[in-house]
Amino acid sequence: MSRIETKSSRTITWKRRSRCMPAIAFFLVGCVSADPQAIDTPPTQALPPGMTVRPPAPPGSGLPTQVVTAGSAEMKPSSTRNDDLFAGMERLSEDEFVRQVRLRNPTVAQMTAAVKAATARYPQVASWEDPRAGATVGPASIGSPNVEFAYRLEISQAIPFPGKLGLRGESALREAAAAGADLDDTLLQLTESARNAFIDYFQVARAKEVNEEGLKLLREIRDNAATRYRNGQGEQQDVLQADVAIARQQEKASTLERVQRIAQARINTLLNRTPDHALPAPPKDLPPIPLLRPANELRESAIEHRPDITAMRARTAADESRVALALKEYYPDFEVMAAYDAFWQRPEQDLRPMVGFRLNLPVQMGRRDAAVAEGQARVAQRRAELARLISAIGLQVQEAYEQAKETERSLKLYEESALPAARENVRLARAAYATGKVPFLNLIEAQRNLVELRERQLELIAEARRRRAALDRAIGTSPGVEAGATPLLLPSTNLDNSHLPTKS
Repeated sequence: MSRIETKSSRTITWKRRSRCMPAIAFFLVGCVSADPQAIDTPPTQALPPGMTVRPPAPPGSGLPTQVVTAGSAEMKPSSTRNDDLFAGMERLSEDEFVRQVRLRNPTVAQMTAAVKAATARYPQVASWEDPRAGATVGPASIGSPNVEFAYRLEISQAIPFPGKLGLRGESALREAAAAGADLDDTLLQLTESARNAFIDYFQVARAKEVNEEGLKLLREIRDNAATRYRNGQGEQQDVLQADVAIARQQEKASTLERVQRIAQARINTLLNRTPDHALPAPPKDLPPIPLLRPANELRESAIEHRPDITAMRARTAADESRVALALKEYYPDFEVMAAYDAFWQRPEQDLRPMVGFRLNLPVQMGRRDAAVAEGQARVAQRRAELARLISAIGLQVQEAYEQAKETERSLKLYEESALPAARENVRLARAAYATGKVPFLNLIEAQRNLVELRERQLELIAEARRRRAALDRAIGTSPGVEAGATPLLLPSTNLDNSHLPTKS
């Protein structure tokens, strides 16, 4: 009879437990899905479609939304490396070439990936930890005729002190903004390289034309010398000297062919294409160079637009956020828990539901003091680096400005004085040689001077463009390129720490 009663009591006990299980499960799920915003608001919203970096700032953080659209910076598939980018284009456009370099160069994809990696830190540091769940069983209670099945189910959630998540998020956002500024700096460097490659391509094409014109003039001079020699009016030495000059010009033509192939290979490499891919011809002429602004305006523009200054300011702000976070570490973090403890037996079963609260005791002041001191030292280091960078940029801008000014002044001298005089000298020398008033060497020398001056003019045109590109790079601008390719909306570098604790 006792066995039957024992078996019956066990059956009733298991039925009671089975009825309790749904209530326990519902209680646990409710704890996990409870709204955490009642205590602190960890920003968990996803990025909008099409926005690959710069997550939205947490509500109430005072940070602006930061977004970079990086779709244009993706690497092109290898199958499209040799796509004809300039189909139907008779002359290569500098602006279009620079735009394609900024789209296709693999360095842009590399730096864009770095921005994405930096931005991926944001949800990692600005979110709560996962809740913890636990279960405990009393093995001796299983099948025991004396006690009910004893078990304990528990769930807990760690909650940082209010404000810590926001500061971690601020620091991550500012590091992501610094990575975005590094991307902008890379784009500026690529723009300068592209402009230099384009001017090299233009210069060698025009140099070939000058060389061909020189060869044509030399052949006319040789024919004239040969005619005079056959008529007994000149010397055979004049014809031989003309042949030597023609051979030198032909050698220069071979050198220019090599230089042109290298310039073409450089352009294709910047475009992430095979070096020997065909290109449209360069333009016949280039637009005039804009007038130089005063040096003081350029220096002010550099301070405002240089991405490396923007990056340094963002990293300084990130370090300031870390200092504020270190000050927050003097306050405790919390943990809340809820449990159902079936170790409480009848008639104390009303004690089974439990809630609890834990916190850490921030008594290790030495560690916290050292963290604050380290952060403050890093902020001081960043500010010194920023001051040094601003001074160095002022020198860069002034140097680039003086070099550009010098080159443009020299180019103006050649175009207004030297070249007209050289052309007139060749004309007079040809007329004088035809009448026997000057020796043949004078004519050859006049023609050689004209070719050299025209080549020097081309060099100055190219050098003026290169130095203007260097100046634009120094002040952080890219003429002819759409602004805002990677917009940066940076938070202020001056944190309001009035609400933070101070160490006595």
